[in-house]
Amino acid sequence: MAYSYEPHHFEDFEEGQEFESVGRTVTESDFVMHSALTGDWTELHTNKEYAEDGPFDGRIAHGPMTFVQATGFVYRTGIVERTAYAFLGMNYMDLPNPVYIGDTLSLEMEVTEKKDVDHDDAGIVVLDTVMTNQDDTVVLEGDMKFLIKRKE
Repeated sequence: MAYSYEPHHFEDFEEGQEFESVGRTVTESDFVMHSALTGDWTELHTNKEYAEDGPFDGRIAHGPMTFVQATGFVYRTGIVERTAYAFLGMNYMDLPNPVYIGDTLSLEMEVTEKKDVDHDDAGIVVLDTVMTNQDDTVVLEGDMKFLIKRKE
């Protein structure tokens, strides 16, 4: 599969269509920037000594940070570049395994639904997403709903 795509308008998406992101390695800076932005300095994420004695044998990413990285992968593919009017939410999201500093993540997406709404210039596209690390361990599963611009 390609990793970079042309922007897709509502009409370009088809149910069953699949997309794949590039990979990206999680860094110490990601942890610090997320903590600084959110104000969440929980020791499980920011204190190496404390976290090494915890249930995960080290620091793990904040759950919301993992989600934010997944949304970033969607945008980085280019499929919603200048065509997404809004991210409308999720019907479900699971974080079955932790993300560690040094993990390399990527995202697979499948269009599971398209629907017309009361917008003449847009429709809803739902992407089912699975984010995995370098060992193909699933770290996030969920669907993402976008309001996508129609062709003019």
